[in-house]
Formats: sequence, C-alpha cells, structure tokens
Amino acid sequence: METQFLHTFITTVDQGSMAAAARVLNITPAAVAQQIRTLEREIGATLIARVGRTVSVTEEGSRILQNTRDLLRQVANLRSIANESGVSGELRLGACQTALAGMLPDILARMVEAFPQINVFIKPGFSVDLYRAVEDGDLDAAVVLQAPFPLPKTCEWQLLREEPLVVLAPASMAGRDPHELLASEPLIRYDRNQWGGRAADDYLRTHGIVTRERFELNALNAIAVMVDRGLGVSLVPDWAQPWPEGLQLVRIPLPHAAVPRRIGIVWSRSSVRVRLVTVLLQEAKKAMQATART
Repeated sequence: METQFLHTFITTVDQGSMAAAARVLNITPAAVAQQIRTLEREIGATLIARVGRTVSVTEEGSRILQNTRDLLRQVANLRSIANESGVSGELRLGACQTALAGMLPDILARMVEAFPQINVFIKPGFSVDLYRAVEDGDLDAAVVLQAPFPLPKTCEWQLLREEPLVVLAPASMAGRDPHELLASEPLIRYDRNQWGGRAADDYLRTHGIVTRERFELNALNAIAVMVDRGLGVSLVPDWAQPWPEGLQLVRIPLPHAAVPRRIGIVWSRSSVRVRLVTVLLQEAKKAMQATART
C-alpha cells in the first residue's frame, strides 16, 4: 500500500475538498481522486463521499482515520530513526499567525541552508490549539505565544521574542499622549478573548482608561490597515515585521510598564525528532540575534 495515498486521504478529509487537497499536495484534483480510488480498491471500502464540490468521510473512512494518522506518524518516525547518522527527516512544526508571517521565514531560511536534508511540515493555528497538538504528539514543536498556564512535564518552552505594548495611531497623531489617544479616539481592540489581547485589556483596566470601542478582532495586520484608514487607534504588541506596506502609522510607547507579549518555541521532549527540534532552537536563536542587530 502506497503511504502517499494514505497521506492524500488524510489531506482530503482535513481540507474538505479534493481541489483544496490538490493545492496543498501540489498535484491536480484528478490525481487526488485517482489516488483515493486506488486506496479504496486496496482497502475494499469507500472512504470519501462527494457532496457537491466538497467531500465528507464515510463511516468506513472514519473508522480508519485515526489509525491512518498514527501510521503516517510512525512512518515519519522510522525515517528519522533510520537517518540518525545525519540531521535529516521531517519536522512537524506549528506556528501562530504573526509568527508564520514574521519570524518563521527567517528561521526556516537558516535551517534549510545549514541542513538541506530537513523537510518541514507547517501547521498554522491558534497558540492554544498548537500547544495541545504538541502535547498530543501530533506536532514536534510550535512557535507560539507563551501559555498563561504551566506546561506539562513532557513539554518545554524557549523564549524567542518579547513584544512591548504600543499605541498604534495614524501618523498625523504623532506626539500626542498615548493615554489621551486611547480615551478620546475610537478603539480598535485587539481581541481580549485571545492570549495576545489580554495584556492590552489588563493595561486599560489597571490605568482606568475608559475607551470608545468600535471594532474587536484578532488580526494584527488588519488592525494596522484599519488604523491607517482612520477608523481608530489600537493598543497592540509591537509585532515582528513585515507589516502591510504603504501604511502611515506611528507606534507610541506607553508611559507605564506593561506585560509584553512573549513568543517562543514549545516542544515535546519525547519526540523521536528531538534532534530536528534542537536544530530549530539553534537556528531560531541565531535568527533572533541577527534581527536584534539590525
């Protein structure tokens, strides 16, 4: 049985359509359909049902879904164990959205240059979900926000970057008092229900700043564009570039200390690919040092 066909089956289920799976796998939708049909003939059961342009997993497919995931993970483990003489294999890495666009590309560029035999599978997501995936063994490591709870003994975390809170305002408001801006201008709030937005909410409460809220969202690049368009000001972490181009903004420091947003790497100490995680940690540290010097 071809393990690639099993991977195609899992990807199709996760993506919800053959077209979406084809984009992820970099093959045609027809090739996706052919691989799944071949797999169904070998197994002797229908695994995927078409529903318009989408697909759903059949009862038979759902029975083997978790076993298929486990099998593919074991195959990846075998590759890592067989190549212990050199740094190679597949690293399964998660990343929160701001890290995915900002910090991670520089880290990966260093990794693949120094260790070209490494392959990296990247899963985007929210930090809380990525922590769970690392703990469950679905991911080897993840670039995430620091958790507001103690980690299990099977996991470790290393700080990469601290991002202080700043008031984000249109360039025309440069030089104004940050507390006065937060109290007088409409507020585009960084989602207080997410880890990254809690520090901003705590700061406003601590200093008794009553705001006029206009929007609330968990998307820093979108917040920057909205501030540029004159929709309000925001209290956000000074996140890593790149930012959207062409924006006329100022980042105004706060007059009082605030808890910064901390981004780092969480990893499982029990992963068979711990050597790849070690490489990730080393190259991430070098990338952050290079960024600090520029």
